[in-house]
Amino acid sequence: MVSEARNLPNWIDPFPLAQTLSDELGPPVKIGNDVSVAVQGEFELGAGKEFDTVLGVWWGTGVGGGLILDGKPWLGRGAAAEIGHVVVKRGGARCTCGRKGCMEAYAGRLAMEIEARKQVKKGAKTDLFKLMEERGRDRLTSGVWERALKQGDDLATRLIDRAVRALGVGIASSVNLIDPEAVIIGGGLGVRFGERYVRRIAARMHPHLFVDDRPPEMRLAALGDLGGAIGAALLVDK
Repeated sequence: MVSEARNLPNWIDPFPLAQTLSDELGPPVKIGNDVSVAVQGEFELGAGKEFDTVLGVWWGTGVGGGLILDGKPWLGRGAAAEIGHVVVKRGGARCTCGRKGCMEAYAGRLAMEIEARKQVKKGAKTDLFKLMEERGRDRLTSGVWERALKQGDDLATRLIDRAVRALGVGIASSVNLIDPEAVIIGGGLGVRFGERYVRRIAARMHPHLFVDDRPPEMRLAALGDLGGAIGAALLVDK
């Protein structure tokens, strides 16, 4: 069953997606959360192979999470590791989930685009949307953000810096609760920006860590854009 897929328009009520697909296609179908299966893939085949406890943070359209505890995926009651909705500022920016102050409201690519459009309406100058049109896109993709940063675009730089600060606070709070051996950064923006931004996030985390002399290992997702597909394929053996 899939419900409350907030980044898909009007998908709130539970829907039997696995059974529907199985009925239409023939073979049995298994469903997993995109980030949870990607983190499972990294745990079994990628950047998390040497660890037993891993927190995955997928920085992309939103900010998703996945959690491996003592070698096993932790799903809770079905909504575990929704790290994007850790509150980083009480009463802060409105998130696409409808609440305020979530990490995703500052770091999710969709939320950043909404904020960029607001700033442009207020008179801010940026090449973000010009680059978007030049690349034939209808949204601010990871590649558009990367190109704007390389060109020194002021608004893009400010919004990405704000995102990194929010990621640092939110991930640190989660680390303080779980105490994982490693944090893996993935997702469209995470993979696109690479190791340099993993280090930037780690630096923003450090002042908020309770055990600051023993931080978790910080790793970039090794399976890249195919991590979700690879992790989903592993569901077949479960």
